Amino acid sequence: MNPTALQPIAQRLRQEADKVLVGLEEPFELLTIALLTGGHVLLEGVPGTAKTLMAKTLAHLVQAQFTRIQFTPDLMPSDILGTSVFDITSGQFFLKKGPIFTQILLADEINRAPAKTQSALLEAMEERQINLEGERHLLPPPFMVIATQNPIEYEGTYPLPEAQLDRFLFKVLTPYGTLDNDIEVLRRYHHGFDAHDLAAAGLQVTLPAADIVAARQAINQVVVEDGILAYIAQVAAASRQSPDLTLGASTRAATHVLLASKTYAAMQGRDYVTPDDVKYVTLPVYRHRILLKPEAEIEGLNPDAVVRRLLRQVEVPR
Repeated sequence: MNPTALQPIAQRLRQEADKVLVGLEEPFELLTIALLTGGHVLLEGVPGTAKTLMAKTLAHLVQAQFTRIQFTPDLMPSDILGTSVFDITSGQFFLKKGPIFTQILLADEINRAPAKTQSALLEAMEERQINLEGERHLLPPPFMVIATQNPIEYEGTYPLPEAQLDRFLFKVLTPYGTLDNDIEVLRRYHHGFDAHDLAAAGLQVTLPAADIVAARQAINQVVVEDGILAYIAQVAAASRQSPDLTLGASTRAATHVLLASKTYAAMQGRDYVTPDDVKYVTLPVYRHRILLKPEAEIEGLNPDAVVRRLLRQVEVPR
């Protein structure tokens, strides 16, 4: 597959998603980039902003096995990974697999569970495998975690550990819709739309999960000039030297910018990366990895504002 062949596929995915989603073009596009890149996504927004619906829509469009886990304060790691169970008949232990053995996993309200349970996802997200009772179990490709969380100010939530945050390719924000978007949503529900029955909405499978591996291989062919590589590295270095930050972007963050840029370029019908591709993906790659200094927060800055400032400061390659 040629990487430019992803452009019509990405367009069809957007067109199909529009049958269900309203005003979520950019968040859904970032979800698509993450899926094709092989990364995971953290969706943040207040309840009722279609985070779960967006994840279910993506899984439906790629015909992937989909599982949802509702994270709660009493959720245990074994509730996610599974456990060994003794079979009296055979006199042997067997693995009762947990819900993590799926292709697209929705970790709903992940920040309502304590760190011990959240950390149960770490190996799965990084290695696409889990170890139980000394045995390695591979997860079915294309394994992807889509985690949702409420803003940290809400009561009863826990901040995600830094090590886990770094495993997410993107942090995608899902704000309230505009007035026109809300009216369109109400119109669709008035005419019988049911978010629990996506097949009735006429969604067509666009990219079967079995073809995603081939798409990822095609993305590897996208050309990245040395100037672009230097640009990505310079933005990361600038974040580490920023007077507004106590923690800048890691090397893994720069790597994720590179990979996501290649995917986005292919989705735009190009087999090469431009500085605009880098700029587009840097914001969702960085926003959950950098930490602002207290004085920067007092000035009213947020991670997005700081990242935009960094992108303005670093010279764009010609």
